[in-house]
Amino acid sequence: MLHKSYTVTEAQKKLEQYCAYQERCHEEVIQKLKSLNMIPQAIDTIIGHLLEHNFLNEERFARSFARGKFRIKHWGKIRIVRELKARQISRYNIDAALKEIDNEEYIAAFNELANKQWDFVRESNLLKKKKKVFDFLMRKGFENQLIYTKIAELAGN
Repeated sequence: MLHKSYTVTEAQKKLEQYCAYQERCHEEVIQKLKSLNMIPQAIDTIIGHLLEHNFLNEERFARSFARGKFRIKHWGKIRIVRELKARQISRYNIDAALKEIDNEEYIAAFNELANKQWDFVRESNLLKKKKKVFDFLMRKGFENQLIYTKIAELAGN
């Protein structure tokens, strides 16, 4: 099966729509261009165009990503940082992204999630219950100290 080939202009239009639909990081855009069988020089040209016309903005992506993953998926800061690093986002932009999360809102969301999970886990053995809740909150990407403190409070010790 033959893949359609795109001119730089066609690919540029396609990627403008791709970036306008949702914030993207550089890595996603590069992968998309590679999937369109674009050569490296064309990829550089198109990325330059997208940056110049503000379709692609790494800081805006990082901030939007952090807000969304925290508010919608209830991820903790550790998970957000790990996912941004996996997308090759710079330390500067990761720090900017974390500023999008209000600390009081973060603690409130964490407490709500921990309380819900504590009530949800049906386990008569207290140690096993603590471990299950701890593991869940770790996967969500919350800080160890926050989790230990909350579990001690929930277990009543």
